Amino acid sequence: MRNTPLKTTSPAQEHRAYVLFILVLVYTFNFMDRQIIGILAVPIKADLGLSDTELGLMGGLAFALFYTGLGIPVALLADRFSRTWIMTVALAVWSVMTAASGLAMNFWQLFTARLGVGIGEAGGVAPAYSLIADFFPPAQRARALSIYSFGIPIGSAIGIVFGGVVASLLEWRVAFFIVGLVGILLAPLFRLTIKEPPRGRFDRQRQDTAPPGIKTILRTLWRKPSFWAVSLGASSSSMMGYGMFFWLPSFFVRSFELSLLDASLYFGAVLLVGGLAGIWAGGWLGDRFGHTHRTRYLTIPAIAFLATVPFYIIAIMSNSMLLTFIVLLVPTALGLIWLGPVIAVIQHLVQPNMRATASAVFLFINNLIGIGLGTFAIGLLSDTLAVQFGDESLRYSILAGTGFYIIASALFFLAARWVEQDWEG
Repeated sequence: MRNTPLKTTSPAQEHRAYVLFILVLVYTFNFMDRQIIGILAVPIKADLGLSDTELGLMGGLAFALFYTGLGIPVALLADRFSRTWIMTVALAVWSVMTAASGLAMNFWQLFTARLGVGIGEAGGVAPAYSLIADFFPPAQRARALSIYSFGIPIGSAIGIVFGGVVASLLEWRVAFFIVGLVGILLAPLFRLTIKEPPRGRFDRQRQDTAPPGIKTILRTLWRKPSFWAVSLGASSSSMMGYGMFFWLPSFFVRSFELSLLDASLYFGAVLLVGGLAGIWAGGWLGDRFGHTHRTRYLTIPAIAFLATVPFYIIAIMSNSMLLTFIVLLVPTALGLIWLGPVIAVIQHLVQPNMRATASAVFLFINNLIGIGLGTFAIGLLSDTLAVQFGDESLRYSILAGTGFYIIASALFFLAARWVEQDWEG
């Protein structure tokens, strides 16, 4: 009787899995450093005497200003030179500036440190998208990009919980120091173990020529109406998404009178469970239905955006913390379904030698509007409503933000009309 050999993974598959693991780890620190300030906003506000508008500027515009502005020139370099080197330097810079945030003694010092975090993180995402497209074939890209996007809820949840624990036991400055120093140690590991893959090796139209200049890339994107509708739709969703990430811990403290530690645990659980479920579902649905019907890469997230609204209304208007926590899991998941499918679409709207730059243009639009305006808009509205609603003003400003998901849904349905004609290859 013949023995049947066991199925094993190939070295190439094992290497791809390792690469994806390291990229997720780096992205986790990217979001940990970015979102930890959400939970630390409570003690920072008390210690430095800041208003909600100042917190919104610091949490949104301070980060987004250079993060978005430098993303495109850094991506142009990534389309020409080593993406792994660029990501290594970016990781080191944003980690150093995160640690420096703990030294701030006033609004402007902390604002400047957050600018520095944005400068570093400008080189952390678009090159990673391009790397994943060269490590995974087209039929697996939405799932691979979704797994990479796990760094968003994992990093945000760890940042929120870790920040809450450290701020409760020690002080908010120590949280910045620890997270920044660990990121600095990760940078050499990334550089030594991730090698640069050939560009476009899984694509039918492999591009071995030098990438075109920014004007050519922008002209190419200008002729793709689906790109602009998707970018503006993602921006609208991010105004609510980033706004919620930043302000929910403060909402829990003010409206439910939770301690900082309890607020961090509740919100960390919402992000981790809801975020992972939504991102994975989006990647699976994208590869399952979008590979044969490309419009579904966009119509599935569009439907999910609409579905978030009633759940947010129930969760935010509830006076029961338990009910709010349970219901929030659903719209958190639905609001993140778009990541894998949409990022995969962006990779397919241009040729392989333009992918990092096209991704950076997308991120520029998405983050300048989403991060730069979302957090600030909710904070400004909260200050405006405080005259009428007091500490409950944040509840109503968050509720108003759900309108951004309706706008995002309409733009995604519009983009679906053009995506077939804009697809490359």
